[in-house]
Amino acid sequence: MGFEAAIVLTSLSLVLALMIFTRIAPATIMMGGLTLIMVTPVPSDDGWRIGVLSAEKALAGFSNTGLFTVGILFVVVCGLRTTGAVDWIASAILGKPTTLRRGLLRLITPVAALSAFLNNTPVVAMLIPAVTDWSRRARLPASKFMIPLSYAAILGGVCSLIGTSTNLVVSGLVSAQTNLPPIQIFDITWIGLPCAAVGGLFLLFVGPPLLPSRGSFEQTLSDPREYTAEMIVPPQSPVVGRTVEEAGLRNLPGCYLVEIERDNDVLPAVGPEQTLRADDRLIFAGVVDSIRELQSLRGLAPATNQVFKLDSPRHRRRLFEAVVSESCPLVGRTIKEGRFRTRYEAAVLAVARNGERVRGRVGDIRLRPGDTLLLEAGDAFERHQRDSRDFLLIRTLEDSTPRRHDRAPVALLILIAMVVVSATGWLSMLHAALLAAGALLLTRCCTTGDAQRSVDWSVLIVIGAGLGLGAAMDQSGAAKWIAEGILAVAGQHPWLALAAIYLATSMLTEVITNNAAVALVFPIALATAGQLHVNFEPFIYALMIAGSASFATPIGYQTNLMVYGPGGYTFADFLRVGLPMNILIAITTIALAPLIWPF
Repeated sequence: MGFEAAIVLTSLSLVLALMIFTRIAPATIMMGGLTLIMVTPVPSDDGWRIGVLSAEKALAGFSNTGLFTVGILFVVVCGLRTTGAVDWIASAILGKPTTLRRGLLRLITPVAALSAFLNNTPVVAMLIPAVTDWSRRARLPASKFMIPLSYAAILGGVCSLIGTSTNLVVSGLVSAQTNLPPIQIFDITWIGLPCAAVGGLFLLFVGPPLLPSRGSFEQTLSDPREYTAEMIVPPQSPVVGRTVEEAGLRNLPGCYLVEIERDNDVLPAVGPEQTLRADDRLIFAGVVDSIRELQSLRGLAPATNQVFKLDSPRHRRRLFEAVVSESCPLVGRTIKEGRFRTRYEAAVLAVARNGERVRGRVGDIRLRPGDTLLLEAGDAFERHQRDSRDFLLIRTLEDSTPRRHDRAPVALLILIAMVVVSATGWLSMLHAALLAAGALLLTRCCTTGDAQRSVDWSVLIVIGAGLGLGAAMDQSGAAKWIAEGILAVAGQHPWLALAAIYLATSMLTEVITNNAAVALVFPIALATAGQLHVNFEPFIYALMIAGSASFATPIGYQTNLMVYGPGGYTFADFLRVGLPMNILIAITTIALAPLIWPF
């Protein structure tokens, strides 16, 4: 092992240690490791030079098409989310599970099936916000589902040739460097489907206790403020004629339906079998996050007409919390009497008072000092009222733009078109995503401001830095040194050689990109099969599985990185769940591959 390889392995070890034992942001750690590789002096023919890689090569990952594809997909998901299309997808695919295992089953099966025929990156990108909202409504921690979401996408990707780019890379190498016939789309299914079944069963029956419980719905319910909000059932609403339970209003986390006003009568103690009618006024009580979600629920509209009299269109507004001060001129007057909308260009959606429910219609509530108001207003509200003596505190609620449900069919059509043109090979995933993002902006499914805010730059930084570290592993010879060291242990036994090839690929995939790992190990595997005079096919499919089945680290696979933040995970969480998964899939592959394609 040379000096450069030693530097790279030292830097990589430091990166992994910091990710395991500290809570420093992964983007900071990864960029720190890449910086170390870029600035450390190394010997050269002319003396010494700065860096194992040149700045151009080290930073080339930030111009990688895969990184740009992920960034554009954030915008696509933004359009789906702001129109409520994501909520529809979640409802159609995920349903309403009553237990954690049923929830995992409803998640793993469709995600794996979709990922077998679609690139797993957009599948995960689309479902992250849907699973977050769905888990909250199901009163289950999101951290119990994010890792299974990524793992299910990975397992589905190994069930067909087009499921992941790694399979296509190996297929291309087979065509270019061997005389074997071209690999067909379902050739890998013989080994991929058993692996997916084994991995899915592990997640279903062994995974739940291993997965952390963070971001649970109980944290939402700990908010002491209880708002009173009023919603109305529009005449053309899809919930007209459905019961409270069928409309999804029965078990809202942190929120409950207090009463229904119908034809000047009040229906208290609303039961789940109560049928909803047009123009019903629904009175809810709940914490702020639940009331915020209520405003975006399809089929309901804010009961206050003041919302629809605001000047700015709803898709350009946001929700704010404001605390009424003693000097506010509306103290002692009702919201309607004080002409709140005219004075502040904002509509009051809900009111919270000392943790108690305020009875009566929102417009008839008489304001007191200390009341917390949930407001809908344009972005300028906070700027104009920040220094006002009328309010003690003003806070913007994130992700609070009202859903544009009328645009949901348009957003879904754009998503389907993106999937079709990329899956059929008419356009690359990047080109399809760019066109989809542009179409969502042109059709006003989302605004440019929402699109800019939707991009998770920390994920892109981690991916770009990870690609740079992978390039350093390759160029320095560190990756080749690791692979050859593992293969040296195998000797002349074909089954041991296959296990060594799998292990080398799996280890490299955890620290460099999966495509780089299979490209690096492929010639070694080909030479090994030639020296042993055995069939190369079991090595091919072992490479494919090992190159994708990366579960033990968040940096091992792109989708792992994507769920890292939303799930609130640590490095150790992936290690605890992913290492047994790696071992299980390795045993399955190594045991079955030679039986399906004999040596």
